[in-house]
Amino acid sequence: MNKFLPLVVLLAGCSFIPNYERPAAPVPAQWPAASAVAPAPTFVADWRTYFADPQLQKLISAALEHNRDLRIAVARVDEARALAGISRADRFPTVDVNLQQQAAKVPGDLNTSGHSVISRRYDANLGAAFELDFWGRVASLETAARANFFASEFAQRAFRLSLIADVAGATYSLVELDQRLALAEATVKTRADSRRLIEQRRDVGLATDLDFLAADGAYQSARAEAANLARQRAAAENALRLLVGSDMGAVSPEPTFAALPEIAVGLPSDVLLNRPDVLAAEQRLIAANANIGAARAAFLPKIVLTATAGTASRALSGLFGAGSGAWSFVPLLKWPLFDAGRSEANVDLAEVRKNIAVAEYEKTIQQAFREVADLLAAREHYAVQLQALEAVEQAQTTRLKRVEQRHLGGVSSYLELLDAQREHFAAQQAVLATRRALAATAAGFYKALGGV
Repeated sequence: MNKFLPLVVLLAGCSFIPNYERPAAPVPAQWPAASAVAPAPTFVADWRTYFADPQLQKLISAALEHNRDLRIAVARVDEARALAGISRADRFPTVDVNLQQQAAKVPGDLNTSGHSVISRRYDANLGAAFELDFWGRVASLETAARANFFASEFAQRAFRLSLIADVAGATYSLVELDQRLALAEATVKTRADSRRLIEQRRDVGLATDLDFLAADGAYQSARAEAANLARQRAAAENALRLLVGSDMGAVSPEPTFAALPEIAVGLPSDVLLNRPDVLAAEQRLIAANANIGAARAAFLPKIVLTATAGTASRALSGLFGAGSGAWSFVPLLKWPLFDAGRSEANVDLAEVRKNIAVAEYEKTIQQAFREVADLLAAREHYAVQLQALEAVEQAQTTRLKRVEQRHLGGVSSYLELLDAQREHFAAQQAVLATRRALAATAAGFYKALGGV
Protein backbone atom coordinates (compact mmCIF):
# COMPACT_ATOMS: atom_id res chain seq x y z
CA MET A 1 0.00 0.00 0.00
CA ASN A 2 2.85 2.39 0.82
CA LYS A 3 4.14 2.32 -2.74
CA PHE A 4 0.82 3.71 -3.97
CA LEU A 5 0.78 6.54 -1.43
CA PRO A 6 2.84 8.99 -3.57
CA LEU A 7 0.48 8.39 -6.49
CA VAL A 8 -2.55 9.04 -4.31
CA VAL A 9 -1.01 12.25 -2.94
CA LEU A 10 -0.14 13.39 -6.48
CA LEU A 11 -3.63 12.74 -7.75
CA ALA A 12 -5.13 14.44 -4.73
CA GLY A 13 -3.37 17.63 -5.74
CA CYS A 14 -4.81 17.51 -9.24
CA SER A 15 -7.94 19.34 -10.34
CA PHE A 16 -10.17 17.54 -12.78
CA ILE A 17 -12.20 20.66 -13.58
CA PRO A 18 -11.02 22.18 -16.88
CA ASN A 19 -9.77 25.74 -16.52
CA TYR A 20 -12.65 28.06 -17.34
CA GLU A 21 -12.03 30.79 -19.88
CA ARG A 22 -14.80 33.08 -21.03
CA PRO A 23 -15.33 32.56 -24.79
CA ALA A 24 -14.63 35.57 -26.97
CA ALA A 25 -17.73 37.51 -27.91
CA PRO A 26 -18.68 36.51 -31.49
CA VAL A 27 -19.84 40.03 -32.42
CA PRO A 28 -18.17 43.14 -33.90
CA ALA A 29 -16.35 45.54 -31.60
CA GLN A 30 -18.52 48.44 -32.80
CA TRP A 31 -22.22 48.93 -33.37
CA PRO A 32 -23.36 49.34 -36.98
CA ALA A 33 -24.15 52.99 -36.19
CA ALA A 34 -20.82 54.42 -35.03
CA SER A 35 -22.47 57.65 -33.89
CA ALA A 36 -24.31 55.69 -31.20
CA VAL A 37 -21.15 54.96 -29.20
CA ALA A 38 -20.86 56.90 -25.96
CA PRO A 39 -17.49 57.93 -24.46
CA ALA A 40 -18.28 55.99 -21.26
CA PRO A 41 -20.03 52.71 -20.48
CA THR A 42 -23.80 52.82 -20.71
CA PHE A 43 -25.75 53.31 -17.51
CA VAL A 44 -29.50 52.84 -17.34
CA ALA A 45 -31.26 54.46 -14.40
CA ASP A 46 -33.77 52.84 -12.08
CA TRP A 47 -37.06 52.20 -13.84
CA ARG A 48 -38.84 54.82 -11.72
CA THR A 49 -36.43 57.41 -13.07
CA TYR A 50 -36.33 55.99 -16.58
CA PHE A 51 -40.13 55.85 -16.95
CA ALA A 52 -41.23 59.14 -15.40
CA ASP A 53 -44.97 58.95 -16.10
CA PRO A 54 -46.88 58.31 -12.80
CA GLN A 55 -49.58 56.16 -14.43
CA LEU A 56 -46.96 53.99 -16.13
CA GLN A 57 -45.05 53.66 -12.86
CA LYS A 58 -48.25 52.47 -11.18
CA LEU A 59 -48.75 49.79 -13.81
CA ILE A 60 -45.13 48.60 -13.59
CA SER A 61 -45.30 48.41 -9.80
CA ALA A 62 -48.47 46.32 -10.02
CA ALA A 63 -46.85 43.99 -12.56
CA LEU A 64 -43.77 43.48 -10.38
CA GLU A 65 -46.07 42.56 -7.51
CA HIS A 66 -48.72 40.44 -9.20
CA ASN A 67 -47.34 38.98 -12.46
CA ARG A 68 -47.50 35.18 -12.19
CA ASP A 69 -44.62 34.47 -14.55
CA LEU A 70 -42.38 36.65 -12.39
CA ARG A 71 -43.50 34.72 -9.32
CA ILE A 72 -42.49 31.50 -11.07
CA ALA A 73 -39.09 32.99 -11.95
CA VAL A 74 -38.55 34.01 -8.31
CA ALA A 75 -39.54 30.52 -7.16
CA ARG A 76 -37.01 29.05 -9.61
CA VAL A 77 -34.32 31.09 -7.88
CA ASP A 78 -35.38 29.71 -4.49
CA GLU A 79 -35.35 26.21 -5.97
CA ALA A 80 -31.81 26.64 -7.31
CA ARG A 81 -30.68 28.12 -3.98
CA ALA A 82 -32.00 25.05 -2.17
CA LEU A 83 -30.25 22.71 -4.62
CA ALA A 84 -27.00 24.61 -4.10
CA GLY A 85 -27.42 24.19 -0.34
CA ILE A 86 -27.91 20.45 -0.78
CA SER A 87 -24.71 20.18 -2.84
CA ARG A 88 -22.76 22.26 -0.33
CA ALA A 89 -23.94 19.99 2.50
CA ASP A 90 -22.18 17.07 0.81
CA ARG A 91 -18.85 18.75 1.62
CA PHE A 92 -19.42 18.12 5.36
CA PRO A 93 -19.86 14.98 7.47
CA THR A 94 -23.35 13.71 8.17
CA VAL A 95 -24.07 12.99 11.84
CA ASP A 96 -27.11 11.12 13.10
CA VAL A 97 -28.41 9.20 16.10
CA ASN A 98 -29.50 5.58 15.67
CA LEU A 99 -31.68 3.63 18.09
CA GLN A 100 -31.96 0.04 16.93
CA GLN A 101 -33.33 -3.33 17.99
CA GLN A 102 -32.36 -6.61 16.34
CA ALA A 103 -34.32 -9.79 17.00
CA ALA A 104 -33.71 -13.21 15.42
CA LYS A 105 -34.96 -16.77 15.92
CA VAL A 106 -32.49 -19.60 15.20
CA PRO A 107 -33.93 -23.16 14.69
CA GLY A 108 -32.70 -25.94 16.97
CA ASP A 109 -30.91 -27.84 14.22
CA LEU A 110 -28.73 -24.78 13.65
CA ASN A 111 -27.40 -24.43 17.19
CA THR A 112 -25.71 -26.74 19.70
CA SER A 113 -28.61 -26.76 22.18
CA GLY A 114 -30.99 -28.49 19.78
CA HIS A 115 -33.72 -26.02 20.70
CA SER A 116 -34.80 -22.89 18.88
CA VAL A 117 -33.25 -19.75 20.31
CA ILE A 118 -34.48 -16.16 20.13
CA SER A 119 -31.74 -13.57 20.35
CA ARG A 120 -32.15 -9.83 20.84
CA ARG A 121 -29.80 -6.87 20.65
CA TYR A 122 -30.33 -3.21 21.42
CA ASP A 123 -28.07 -0.44 20.13
CA ALA A 124 -27.89 3.31 20.70
CA ASN A 125 -25.25 4.98 18.51
CA LEU A 126 -24.04 8.34 17.36
CA GLY A 127 -22.88 7.85 13.78
CA ALA A 128 -20.95 9.98 11.28
CA ALA A 129 -20.11 9.48 7.61
CA PHE A 130 -17.82 11.57 5.44
CA GLU A 131 -16.46 11.25 1.91
CA LEU A 132 -12.83 12.30 1.50
CA ASP A 133 -13.06 14.45 -1.60
CA PHE A 134 -9.50 13.80 -2.84
CA TRP A 135 -10.38 14.26 -6.50
CA GLY A 136 -12.77 17.19 -6.23
CA ARG A 137 -15.88 15.30 -7.28
CA VAL A 138 -18.06 16.78 -4.55
CA ALA A 139 -16.45 20.19 -4.98
CA SER A 140 -17.21 20.08 -8.70
CA LEU A 141 -20.85 19.27 -8.04
CA GLU A 142 -21.05 22.13 -5.54
CA THR A 143 -19.50 24.52 -8.09
CA ALA A 144 -22.02 23.42 -10.70
CA ALA A 145 -24.96 23.81 -8.32
CA ARG A 146 -23.77 27.26 -7.24
CA ALA A 147 -23.38 28.34 -10.87
CA ASN A 148 -26.89 27.06 -11.66
CA PHE A 149 -28.19 29.11 -8.75
CA PHE A 150 -26.49 32.25 -10.08
CA ALA A 151 -27.85 31.44 -13.55
CA SER A 152 -31.41 31.23 -12.24
CA GLU A 153 -30.93 34.50 -10.36
CA PHE A 154 -29.67 36.27 -13.49
CA ALA A 155 -32.50 34.70 -15.51
CA GLN A 156 -35.00 36.09 -12.99
CA ARG A 157 -33.42 39.54 -13.35
CA ALA A 158 -33.62 39.24 -17.14
CA PHE A 159 -37.29 38.32 -16.96
CA ARG A 160 -37.93 41.25 -14.62
CA LEU A 161 -36.37 43.62 -17.15
CA SER A 162 -38.46 42.08 -19.92
CA LEU A 163 -41.60 42.46 -17.83
CA ILE A 164 -40.92 46.15 -17.17
CA ALA A 165 -40.20 46.78 -20.85
CA ASP A 166 -43.26 44.77 -21.92
CA VAL A 167 -45.54 46.73 -19.59
CA ALA A 168 -44.15 50.00 -20.96
CA GLY A 169 -44.55 48.79 -24.55
CA ALA A 170 -48.10 47.55 -23.92
CA THR A 171 -48.95 50.86 -22.29
CA TYR A 172 -47.62 52.81 -25.27
CA SER A 173 -49.68 50.60 -27.59
CA LEU A 174 -52.78 51.30 -25.51
CA VAL A 175 -52.08 55.04 -25.61
CA GLU A 176 -51.67 54.92 -29.38
CA LEU A 177 -54.91 53.00 -29.85
CA ASP A 178 -56.75 55.37 -27.50
CA GLN A 179 -55.62 58.30 -29.60
CA ARG A 180 -56.33 56.60 -32.91
CA LEU A 181 -59.75 55.45 -31.72
CA ALA A 182 -60.64 58.97 -30.57
CA LEU A 183 -59.57 60.28 -33.97
CA ALA A 184 -61.62 57.60 -35.75
CA GLU A 185 -64.72 58.31 -33.64
CA ALA A 186 -64.40 62.02 -34.41
CA THR A 187 -64.08 61.13 -38.09
CA VAL A 188 -67.22 58.98 -37.91
CA LYS A 189 -69.13 61.93 -36.45
CA THR A 190 -67.79 64.31 -39.11
CA ARG A 191 -68.62 61.96 -41.95
CA ALA A 192 -72.06 61.29 -40.51
CA ASP A 193 -72.71 65.03 -40.59
CA SER A 194 -71.41 65.22 -44.16
CA ARG A 195 -73.59 62.28 -45.18
CA ARG A 196 -76.66 63.93 -43.68
CA LEU A 197 -75.85 67.23 -45.38
CA ILE A 198 -75.33 65.56 -48.77
CA GLU A 199 -78.60 63.70 -48.33
CA GLN A 200 -80.42 66.97 -47.68
CA ARG A 201 -78.78 68.61 -50.66
CA ARG A 202 -79.69 65.65 -52.86
CA ASP A 203 -83.30 65.92 -51.81
CA VAL A 204 -83.44 69.51 -53.09
CA GLY A 205 -81.46 68.73 -56.23
CA LEU A 206 -78.16 70.36 -55.23
CA ALA A 207 -76.25 67.04 -55.04
CA THR A 208 -76.32 63.84 -57.03
CA ASP A 209 -76.86 60.24 -56.02
CA LEU A 210 -73.17 59.70 -56.74
CA ASP A 211 -72.27 62.28 -54.12
CA PHE A 212 -74.54 60.61 -51.57
CA LEU A 213 -73.12 57.16 -52.30
CA ALA A 214 -69.59 58.51 -51.87
CA ALA A 215 -70.55 60.16 -48.58
CA ASP A 216 -72.27 56.99 -47.37
CA GLY A 217 -69.26 54.84 -48.32
CA ALA A 218 -66.90 57.20 -46.50
CA TYR A 219 -69.14 57.11 -43.41
CA GLN A 220 -69.34 53.30 -43.39
CA SER A 221 -65.55 53.01 -43.89
CA ALA A 222 -64.99 55.29 -40.91
CA ARG A 223 -67.37 53.16 -38.81
CA ALA A 224 -65.50 50.00 -39.83
CA GLU A 225 -62.13 51.56 -38.95
CA ALA A 226 -63.47 52.74 -35.59
CA ALA A 227 -64.77 49.23 -34.82
CA ASN A 228 -61.42 47.71 -35.85
CA LEU A 229 -59.51 50.11 -33.60
CA ALA A 230 -61.92 49.43 -30.72
CA ARG A 231 -61.23 45.71 -31.09
CA GLN A 232 -57.48 46.31 -31.13
CA ARG A 233 -57.73 48.54 -28.09
CA ALA A 234 -59.67 45.88 -26.15
CA ALA A 235 -57.04 43.29 -27.05
CA ALA A 236 -54.23 45.67 -26.03
CA GLU A 237 -55.94 46.35 -22.71
CA ASN A 238 -56.36 42.62 -22.07
CA ALA A 239 -52.68 42.05 -22.86
CA LEU A 240 -51.71 44.78 -20.40
CA ARG A 241 -53.99 43.30 -17.74
CA LEU A 242 -52.30 39.92 -18.19
CA LEU A 243 -48.87 41.50 -17.73
CA VAL A 244 -49.98 43.45 -14.66
CA GLY A 245 -51.64 40.38 -13.21
CA SER A 246 -54.36 42.18 -11.22
CA ASP A 247 -57.61 44.04 -11.73
CA MET A 248 -56.73 47.58 -12.73
CA GLY A 249 -60.23 48.91 -13.31
CA ALA A 250 -60.57 51.25 -16.27
CA VAL A 251 -57.19 51.66 -17.93
CA SER A 252 -56.57 55.03 -19.56
CA PRO A 253 -52.84 55.75 -19.29
CA GLU A 254 -51.57 58.99 -20.75
CA PRO A 255 -47.77 58.90 -20.71
CA THR A 256 -46.07 61.68 -22.61
CA PHE A 257 -44.04 60.29 -25.50
CA ALA A 258 -42.02 63.51 -25.65
CA ALA A 259 -40.64 62.88 -22.14
CA LEU A 260 -38.70 59.76 -23.13
CA PRO A 261 -35.10 59.70 -21.92
CA GLU A 262 -32.05 60.30 -24.05
CA ILE A 263 -29.92 57.17 -24.30
CA ALA A 264 -26.20 56.88 -25.04
CA VAL A 265 -25.10 53.35 -25.87
CA GLY A 266 -21.56 52.29 -25.01
CA LEU A 267 -19.34 49.75 -26.74
CA PRO A 268 -20.65 46.18 -27.17
CA SER A 269 -18.19 44.87 -24.57
CA ASP A 270 -19.57 47.38 -22.05
CA VAL A 271 -23.20 46.59 -22.80
CA LEU A 272 -23.60 42.94 -23.71
CA LEU A 273 -21.44 41.26 -21.07
CA ASN A 274 -23.39 42.98 -18.29
CA ARG A 275 -26.84 41.94 -19.49
CA PRO A 276 -28.46 39.48 -17.07
CA ASP A 277 -29.42 37.04 -19.84
CA VAL A 278 -25.78 36.91 -20.98
CA LEU A 279 -24.60 36.50 -17.39
CA ALA A 280 -27.11 33.67 -16.91
CA ALA A 281 -25.81 31.91 -20.03
CA GLU A 282 -22.24 32.25 -18.77
CA GLN A 283 -23.14 30.76 -15.38
CA ARG A 284 -24.74 27.79 -17.14
CA LEU A 285 -21.49 27.40 -19.04
CA ILE A 286 -19.51 27.45 -15.76
CA ALA A 287 -21.82 24.76 -14.37
CA ALA A 288 -21.31 22.58 -17.45
CA ASN A 289 -17.55 23.05 -17.12
CA ALA A 290 -17.64 21.94 -13.47
CA ASN A 291 -19.70 18.87 -14.30
CA ILE A 292 -16.83 17.66 -16.47
CA GLY A 293 -14.64 17.58 -13.35
CA ALA A 294 -17.23 15.54 -11.47
CA ALA A 295 -17.52 13.07 -14.36
CA ARG A 296 -13.73 12.67 -14.62
CA ALA A 297 -13.39 12.10 -10.86
CA ALA A 298 -15.74 9.12 -11.12
CA PHE A 299 -12.84 7.10 -12.60
CA LEU A 300 -10.90 7.34 -9.31
CA PRO A 301 -11.38 5.70 -5.91
CA LYS A 302 -14.16 6.92 -3.67
CA ILE A 303 -13.12 6.96 0.00
CA VAL A 304 -15.88 7.09 2.62
CA LEU A 305 -15.27 7.05 6.37
CA THR A 306 -18.10 5.76 8.58
CA ALA A 307 -17.85 5.70 12.39
CA THR A 308 -20.30 4.96 15.20
CA ALA A 309 -20.00 5.21 18.97
CA GLY A 310 -22.61 4.25 21.53
CA THR A 311 -23.87 1.36 23.65
CA ALA A 312 -25.12 -2.18 22.93
CA SER A 313 -26.85 -4.77 25.10
CA ARG A 314 -28.92 -7.94 24.88
CA ALA A 315 -31.60 -6.38 27.06
CA LEU A 316 -33.11 -2.93 26.81
CA SER A 317 -32.61 -2.40 30.55
CA GLY A 318 -28.86 -2.90 30.21
CA LEU A 319 -28.42 -0.61 27.22
CA PHE A 320 -26.77 2.16 29.23
CA GLY A 321 -25.24 -0.03 31.93
CA ALA A 322 -21.57 -0.33 32.80
CA GLY A 323 -19.47 -2.07 30.16
CA SER A 324 -22.04 -1.63 27.39
CA GLY A 325 -19.95 0.79 25.36
CA ALA A 326 -19.43 -0.06 21.68
CA TRP A 327 -17.89 1.61 18.63
CA SER A 328 -17.09 0.85 15.05
CA PHE A 329 -14.94 2.47 12.37
CA VAL A 330 -15.46 1.42 8.74
CA PRO A 331 -13.26 3.08 6.10
CA LEU A 332 -14.39 2.21 2.59
CA LEU A 333 -12.35 2.54 -0.57
CA LYS A 334 -14.37 1.88 -3.70
CA TRP A 335 -12.44 1.83 -6.98
CA PRO A 336 -14.49 1.25 -10.13
CA LEU A 337 -12.97 -1.39 -12.38
CA PHE A 338 -15.70 -2.15 -14.90
CA ASP A 339 -19.00 -0.37 -15.53
CA ALA A 340 -19.55 -1.19 -19.20
CA GLY A 341 -18.39 2.27 -20.30
CA ARG A 342 -20.75 4.25 -18.02
CA SER A 343 -18.01 6.55 -16.69
CA GLU A 344 -16.59 7.26 -20.15
CA ALA A 345 -20.08 8.03 -21.43
CA ASN A 346 -20.70 10.39 -18.51
CA VAL A 347 -17.49 12.29 -19.37
CA ASP A 348 -18.52 12.46 -23.04
CA LEU A 349 -21.97 13.66 -21.99
CA ALA A 350 -20.51 16.38 -19.75
CA GLU A 351 -18.18 17.59 -22.51
CA VAL A 352 -20.97 17.65 -25.09
CA ARG A 353 -23.17 19.63 -22.70
CA LYS A 354 -20.34 22.09 -22.22
CA ASN A 355 -20.08 22.52 -26.00
CA ILE A 356 -23.82 23.15 -26.09
CA ALA A 357 -23.47 25.70 -23.29
CA VAL A 358 -20.70 27.48 -25.19
CA ALA A 359 -22.86 27.69 -28.30
CA GLU A 360 -25.84 28.91 -26.27
CA TYR A 361 -23.67 31.56 -24.58
CA GLU A 362 -22.37 32.80 -27.94
CA LYS A 363 -25.88 32.76 -29.41
CA THR A 364 -27.18 34.80 -26.47
CA ILE A 365 -24.50 37.43 -27.10
CA GLN A 366 -25.31 37.51 -30.81
CA GLN A 367 -29.01 37.91 -30.10
CA ALA A 368 -28.27 40.69 -27.62
CA PHE A 369 -26.06 42.44 -30.17
CA ARG A 370 -28.79 42.25 -32.80
CA GLU A 371 -31.38 43.54 -30.35
CA VAL A 372 -29.35 46.63 -29.47
CA ALA A 373 -28.31 47.22 -33.10
CA ASP A 374 -31.95 46.99 -34.22
CA LEU A 375 -32.98 49.49 -31.56
CA LEU A 376 -30.22 51.89 -32.59
CA ALA A 377 -31.33 51.74 -36.20
CA ALA A 378 -35.00 51.98 -35.23
CA ARG A 379 -34.43 55.05 -33.06
CA GLU A 380 -32.56 56.83 -35.83
CA HIS A 381 -34.95 55.99 -38.66
CA TYR A 382 -38.18 56.34 -36.68
CA ALA A 383 -37.12 59.85 -35.72
CA VAL A 384 -36.63 60.77 -39.38
CA GLN A 385 -39.84 58.98 -40.35
CA LEU A 386 -41.84 60.78 -37.65
CA GLN A 387 -40.48 64.15 -38.74
CA ALA A 388 -41.50 63.46 -42.34
CA LEU A 389 -44.96 62.18 -41.38
CA GLU A 390 -45.60 65.21 -39.20
CA ALA A 391 -44.77 67.37 -42.22
CA VAL A 392 -47.19 65.28 -44.29
CA GLU A 393 -49.89 65.71 -41.65
CA GLN A 394 -49.35 69.46 -41.59
CA ALA A 395 -49.53 69.61 -45.39
CA GLN A 396 -52.70 67.49 -45.46
CA THR A 397 -54.28 69.70 -42.79
CA THR A 398 -53.59 72.80 -44.87
CA ARG A 399 -54.85 71.07 -48.01
CA LEU A 400 -58.06 69.94 -46.27
CA LYS A 401 -58.83 73.48 -45.08
CA ARG A 402 -58.40 74.88 -48.57
CA VAL A 403 -60.48 72.16 -50.20
CA GLU A 404 -63.24 72.74 -47.64
CA GLN A 405 -63.23 76.44 -48.54
CA ARG A 406 -63.32 75.60 -52.26
CA HIS A 407 -66.15 73.13 -51.71
CA LEU A 408 -68.21 75.70 -49.77
CA GLY A 409 -67.62 78.14 -52.60
CA GLY A 410 -68.79 75.59 -55.13
CA VAL A 411 -65.41 75.45 -56.86
CA SER A 412 -64.49 71.83 -56.03
CA SER A 413 -66.57 68.67 -55.95
CA TYR A 414 -67.46 66.60 -52.92
CA LEU A 415 -65.25 63.78 -54.22
CA GLU A 416 -62.23 66.11 -54.01
CA LEU A 417 -63.19 67.00 -50.44
CA LEU A 418 -63.64 63.35 -49.56
CA ASP A 419 -60.22 62.50 -50.97
CA ALA A 420 -58.63 65.27 -48.89
CA GLN A 421 -60.39 64.00 -45.74
CA ARG A 422 -59.20 60.45 -46.32
CA GLU A 423 -55.59 61.42 -46.84
CA HIS A 424 -55.66 63.74 -43.82
CA PHE A 425 -57.05 60.92 -41.65
CA ALA A 426 -54.42 58.48 -42.92
CA ALA A 427 -51.65 60.99 -42.20
CA GLN A 428 -52.89 61.50 -38.64
CA GLN A 429 -53.06 57.75 -38.03
CA ALA A 430 -49.53 57.25 -39.42
CA VAL A 431 -48.12 59.94 -37.11
CA LEU A 432 -49.68 58.32 -34.04
CA ALA A 433 -48.41 54.84 -35.01
CA THR A 434 -44.86 56.07 -35.64
CA ARG A 435 -44.81 58.10 -32.44
CA ARG A 436 -45.73 54.94 -30.52
CA ALA A 437 -43.05 52.95 -32.36
CA LEU A 438 -40.43 55.53 -31.42
CA ALA A 439 -41.56 55.38 -27.80
CA ALA A 440 -41.36 51.58 -27.88
CA THR A 441 -37.65 51.81 -28.74
CA ALA A 442 -37.08 53.54 -25.40
CA ALA A 443 -38.81 50.67 -23.60
CA GLY A 444 -36.71 48.24 -25.63
CA PHE A 445 -33.51 50.05 -24.69
CA TYR A 446 -34.33 49.65 -21.00
CA LYS A 447 -34.31 45.87 -21.43
CA ALA A 448 -31.49 45.73 -23.97
CA LEU A 449 -29.09 47.77 -21.83
CA GLY A 450 -29.79 45.83 -18.66
CA GLY A 451 -31.71 48.40 -16.61
CA VAL A 452 -32.28 48.09 -12.88
